[in-house]
Amino acid sequence: MLRASRPVQLGVGAFMLAIPASAVALTASQADTQSVIKINLDRHKLDFGRNVTVVGTMTPTKPGQTLELDYAPGGGTSWRTLARTKLRSDGRFRFASPLRKTGLVRVAGAGDTSTARVNPQTTTNSPSRSGQAPTSANVISASPSQSVTVRAQFRVPNQSIEVLGGNDVHVRGALLPRVGGRRVILLGGSGHGWHRLTAARTSPRGGFDLHANTAGQIALRVKFAGDRLNTPAWAGAGRVTSYRQSLASWYDDGGSTACGFRAHFGVANKSLPCGTKVTLHYGGRSVTATVDDRGPYVGGREWDLNQNVAGALGFDGVGSVWSTI
Repeated sequence: MLRASRPVQLGVGAFMLAIPASAVALTASQADTQSVIKINLDRHKLDFGRNVTVVGTMTPTKPGQTLELDYAPGGGTSWRTLARTKLRSDGRFRFASPLRKTGLVRVAGAGDTSTARVNPQTTTNSPSRSGQAPTSANVISASPSQSVTVRAQFRVPNQSIEVLGGNDVHVRGALLPRVGGRRVILLGGSGHGWHRLTAARTSPRGGFDLHANTAGQIALRVKFAGDRLNTPAWAGAGRVTSYRQSLASWYDDGGSTACGFRAHFGVANKSLPCGTKVTLHYGGRSVTATVDDRGPYVGGREWDLNQNVAGALGFDGVGSVWSTI
């Protein structure tokens, strides 16, 4: 009985020995199919137009293999190629490419028509570019995608603007990337913080023209709150000085002043606190003066300019001036 059972036992043993071999072959086949491209990004948050640098390795190594850096917009599924490079002999690669909008990046094989590119979010049975289902022998899986956010950028002059007689101030510029319909806000700032002046939508080419009525001297800033394409951005837009018309005279302040001090560029006013700064505009010239005295007490006049202010402005007698207060 023992002799009769030996061939059976040997047959079973041979079968058992064959299992690990087939398992190894299956594992190797799966490894080929699931070989991955691994990537690392130098940063995941970019300013508009800055390069994103992508480095990584491919296993198994195929020196000379063409690789592509692909991009898909945020919320989208359509990939487009940003750059190409060759796999080095050590299996490493590097890309550096500018990004304009928030989205996803990945690295995939390219150039070899026998090599199917596979979206890591699809199965290996999905059709390739050629419409043929890839096989386990030629599939190179694309790297897992990674997200990158891109901050929008303003192109706006930082300038000093003077506005007379309550006219609107205009701030013109562009928001990059140039996309229509994006909301841009104009802010005015002083020592008490920033406040909203107005808002407008960008034109089809990303331009904007913000206009608002302001008073006094304030700093200007433009702001974009962000959307699915780009993260928020802001930029300084200069300063605006708005003048109103008022009546003035001038005097020689050789004596004492009601405020107890004498400013080189001094001006008298009936109610403003001593030390208040006011910019006066006349005949194309501007002077910033300090309230250091009281007056004038003659009907309709708001300002009495001392001799230095009057001289700097070329002002003589009684007349209209423009003031920021």
